[in-house]
Amino acid sequence: MAEKQTHTFQTEVSQLLDLMIHSLYSNKEIFLRELVSNASDAVDKLKFKFLSDDTLIEGKEELQIHIDVNKDANTITITDNGIGMTEAEVNKNIGTIANSGTKKFLKNLDEKQAQDSNLIGQFGVGFYSSFIVADKVELITRKAGSKGKKGTKWTSTGKGKYSIESVNCPNFGTTVTLHIKKDEKEFLDDYRLRSIVSKYSDHITVPIMMIKASEDDKDIEYERINKANAFWAQDKRDLKQEDYDEFYKSLTYDFEAPLTQLHNRVEGNLDYTSLLFIPSKAPYDMWEPKRKGGIKLYAKRVFIMEDNEALMPLYLRFVKGVIDTADLPLNVSREILQGNKVVGTIRKASVSRVLKELEKMVKNKPEDYAKFWQEFGMVMKEGVVEDFANKDKIAKLLRFATNKSENSTQTATLECYVKSMQKDQKAIYYITAETYEAAKGSPHLEIFNQKDIEVLLLSDRVDEWMVSNFGEFDGISLKSIAKGDLEDLDSKEEQKAKEKVAKNFEKVIEKMQQILDAQVKEIKVSSRLSESPSCLVANENEMGGNMERIMKSLGQDVPDTKPILEINPTHPLVKKLRTKIDEDLVKVLFDQAVLSEGGQLKDPTEFVKRMNKLIN
Repeated sequence: MAEKQTHTFQTEVSQLLDLMIHSLYSNKEIFLRELVSNASDAVDKLKFKFLSDDTLIEGKEELQIHIDVNKDANTITITDNGIGMTEAEVNKNIGTIANSGTKKFLKNLDEKQAQDSNLIGQFGVGFYSSFIVADKVELITRKAGSKGKKGTKWTSTGKGKYSIESVNCPNFGTTVTLHIKKDEKEFLDDYRLRSIVSKYSDHITVPIMMIKASEDDKDIEYERINKANAFWAQDKRDLKQEDYDEFYKSLTYDFEAPLTQLHNRVEGNLDYTSLLFIPSKAPYDMWEPKRKGGIKLYAKRVFIMEDNEALMPLYLRFVKGVIDTADLPLNVSREILQGNKVVGTIRKASVSRVLKELEKMVKNKPEDYAKFWQEFGMVMKEGVVEDFANKDKIAKLLRFATNKSENSTQTATLECYVKSMQKDQKAIYYITAETYEAAKGSPHLEIFNQKDIEVLLLSDRVDEWMVSNFGEFDGISLKSIAKGDLEDLDSKEEQKAKEKVAKNFEKVIEKMQQILDAQVKEIKVSSRLSESPSCLVANENEMGGNMERIMKSLGQDVPDTKPILEINPTHPLVKKLRTKIDEDLVKVLFDQAVLSEGGQLKDPTEFVKRMNKLIN
């Protein structure tokens, strides 16, 4: 590309830039943290690439980040000799960001949050924070190892357009020049910039350089302004909670302090340090299939990689931090890591530490654990299925709402449930539904409420998958109250009375079956219902209605099965059928049962017509 080309930003990026320029103002200094962090990542990537290709670092330069201020030109320039970018990568990463991060960032900002620029890094849009303090941004970059000296220049004033052109670029890496706004000249002060670096980026292992103050302006000498000391390598006895909080924020771009941290130094058969954080808020992309993992892996303080599932199981994907080991070669690849015994041992120990920390939180800081569960409860439920070795530990950490709960807040434990079980109760009962309200109002609960038996109300989207793979807890199996028979709830006298009633309805059921033969497998007198006229039940080993809906929503093939329709012989509508079999009434009873369990009617219009007929 010889000539300068001008492009228009995506709509979302234009919205973001407008927000950066006009709304984010409570913490403007964050722009430097973001740009320094980007530069540090670029240097780390080059270090890793250099391990397998030593031609990338031309002339074996020392890898650094430089911050230069030109008060006459009103500019701040951040330069790194990291991996750099090609023209295509500039277009992809800066000009036309098309990932969900930008959209989700805009969606999650309300009027109050718009004042907190700490949010920007959390959503992967940190480069654009430049426009908080600059009215023009220029970026010049060249990919390390590229042939020739041709680089790419990107320029924008943040007003809807940007330009890209090819330029001569003697050095690989990236240079970002900010043309500072007239009312933001405080950031042209050398001491101000040094204090920002000290606050946010002191731990970065890449040397951050600024010109050393000198009486002779002609004598230019750079000095390192960050300690460049791996934070996690420090003795935890020398660190305060404030130190951990600041490191966590700089590592994760989170704007809140973590709930807790786990700082461990292990020596012996393995030699490694781990510093793991449990956040206080769930990341915006926790449910994104392609989200990055939260653990950064270092080998002898050299950054190797992040987003590595080998270090932490998927259900603990909210854990952030670093693991630094001396037992891995610097040129280890992602493929080698997958089956590496060292990594497997570190992972096992890290998972154990996280679970023990959560157990301690339950015991010593129940209020903190309640906050944790509200944010991360759903992903913890995945662990019951994914991590069989720790299933019992995870099961004790689970929290649920029940039919005895005052509201939808999940506070009941399985241990407490088992302790409060009735004398002859043989199972831990549960019901799944799309919402808490639907579970709470299910007709299947009527007999349990009547007999004062506790039932777990499961409405999280992972619950159906979790309980179908749960098995048992403390030797007691879990049972859905919407499947199979519930004879074990009745006394012998109650069973005999219901059998007698069922005989009186044999002819009614026979005629109902003829009418609903295409929709139901069987019709029977219910032992569940005391108030509702009807409900649908699945066979013990078949998929329930809620699971069917979930599978269909995921585009999965669902086997054709018919439910069982149970009727309540004490309900006035059902009693009417003993006098006369009304086809409309029979179909209404079925449709009501479908609706009460959260299903959808195939023909809502016909249901309305039948209801109107019966009312008239």
